[in-house]
Amino acid sequence: MSRPDRHNEIEINLLRTGRLTYLLGGRKTQVEARRLSVFWAAVPHQILDFEDTTEYYVATLPLAWFIQCRLPERLVKALLLGEIIVETDAQIAQSDLGLLGRWEEDLNDHSGELNKAVLLEMEARLLRLAYSSLAGRNASATRQKMVASRSKLTKVEQMACLIAQRYTEALTVEEIGKHVGLHPNYAMGLFKRGVGTTIVDYITKHRVSHAQRLLATTDIKMLMSR
Repeated sequence: MSRPDRHNEIEINLLRTGRLTYLLGGRKTQVEARRLSVFWAAVPHQILDFEDTTEYYVATLPLAWFIQCRLPERLVKALLLGEIIVETDAQIAQSDLGLLGRWEEDLNDHSGELNKAVLLEMEARLLRLAYSSLAGRNASATRQKMVASRSKLTKVEQMACLIAQRYTEALTVEEIGKHVGLHPNYAMGLFKRGVGTTIVDYITKHRVSHAQRLLATTDIKMLMSR
């Protein structure tokens, strides 16, 4: 990847072999083979290096759908604060290649009959990940780690994260600047230099993508006015 990518989705990765090195939110993270990993892709991420990896599974889930699942708070908070969550239970990890292979087959069946089953299985897999990978964490230690994760994000990344969480609201440049402790004008200039687009255009992009996904995946109709 020549430059960091961002999209307002929860991303699931599973490598068959080898390893990947991500730059995620300004920190290098290695993803090993046969270990399911999950992160929030609105945090800037870039593949820096790979080893013995020819292909791997990638599944993306809209943030709105992920939030609506009401998964354990410790999982939701950890992801939204820029952590990458990796499966630590070797026994669970053993079955993941078969599971994601089945998801791929089901989603390639263009009848759409198995889409609901895949979504339910994705929700169940994330729930199991929350318990297997996060259950042993001490609550206060988890909070400290989350604060540390947030502090490692740049001002631009913090603004991008806020937008990705609240783009459906009437979000203003003033609110975004206040969130990161910057004057609105300075925040706008800093964001434009870091992302290559204005804050307003970035919010609009999220909203358009959200609308496109709703049109493609639901029965919601779009009304056109003249």
